[in-house]
Amino acid sequence: MITYQIEKDLSQEEFISVLNQSTLAERRPVNEPDRIQKMLDHGNLIVTARENNVLIGVARSLTDFLYCTYLSDLAVDQAYQKQGIGKELIRQTKLQTPKAKLILLAAPKAVAYYPKIGMKQWEQCFYIDDINELI
Repeated sequence: MITYQIEKDLSQEEFISVLNQSTLAERRPVNEPDRIQKMLDHGNLIVTARENNVLIGVARSLTDFLYCTYLSDLAVDQAYQKQGIGKELIRQTKLQTPKAKLILLAAPKAVAYYPKIGMKQWEQCFYIDDINELI
C-alpha cells in the first residue's frame, strides 16, 4: 500500500536516493549533498509517496499557499512509474494549495506526461541561469 504525506524533515539521503532511482538525478546536484540539503531546507511543501516506509516518490515545492506553487522536483522511482504516483503527488500538492496556480518546468523526458494528466502548457515561461546572461 502506498501512503502519501507531507514531510517537513525529509533526509537528504532519501531525497538523493529517489532522485537517483528516477531520471531526475540527471538534472539535479546529487553529488553536492550541501546543495541538496539547502534545497530541502528551503522547499516549504514536500509531499512524499512511501511503500512500506520506503520513499518511492517526492514532490518538492516552493509556495506562498495562495497565489503560486512552483513544483520544482517531481521524482518517482522508475520501478514505480506508470502507476499514477506522480499524478497523485501533484494532486496532494494542489490539495495543500487550492487557490494557488501550480507551476512546473518539465524535464525533457517528461514533457509528454503532463498534458496526459490534464496540465496545460504555458509558452510564456522564461528563465535565466547565469546573472551574466542578463543584458
